[in-house]
Amino acid sequence: MHDYSMLDDGDRVMVGVSGGIDSLTLAWVLKMWQKKAPIRYELVAQIIDYGFWRQHEGMAGPEISIGRQLEKFSIDYTIDQAWQIEDEERTCFQCARNRRSQLFDLARQRGFNKIAFGHHKDDLIETFFINILYSGNISTMLPRQKLFDGDLSIIRPLAYIEKKDVVEIASSITVKPVANLCQLADNTRREKVREMLTYLYEKEPGGKNSIFASLANVRQEYML
Repeated sequence: MHDYSMLDDGDRVMVGVSGGIDSLTLAWVLKMWQKKAPIRYELVAQIIDYGFWRQHEGMAGPEISIGRQLEKFSIDYTIDQAWQIEDEERTCFQCARNRRSQLFDLARQRGFNKIAFGHHKDDLIETFFINILYSGNISTMLPRQKLFDGDLSIIRPLAYIEKKDVVEIASSITVKPVANLCQLADNTRREKVREMLTYLYEKEPGGKNSIFASLANVRQEYML
């Protein structure tokens, strides 16, 4: 929060909540921070409904499975239907880009100047390797990123903590993740990179912290 000046007095913050443990935990963190921070900001959770839950017998819609967990912490939320993508065009990358574009559009329509995502340290490292392996560039997600000439900013308040820390927090506040029922969820580039990094960390226990530190220690004079 302090290193990247993520929040300012008077901010209107939309937190993207997918139902996963990361985004639900982030919503709680921002609500807790709201109570003790020396500034005032508005917080609303935004849920994008892809209809996956309603297509499975016995599964509750997001207003139940996600909404009731947010209500437990007195977090306001809105639900919007996802923009449609033709089935033949549906890929994990296309769906994610579509979701981001929809969130940007909703934020601008409703007067939010910050969008908060639940990405953590592991996500930033995985993105770094995804970009190296599949896009041929060295980059990752930023803890704070300004968009549209500064009218909108993305913030990632969990960027310094690992997935295991998020799980521990979620357990302490009895947050339960909602299953991701997308058929593409378990067959992505991120999953492949995650498996590779898991193996690497087993061989080099200090590797994760060293890789993360390197993201802020780029020696430009030794790059092609």
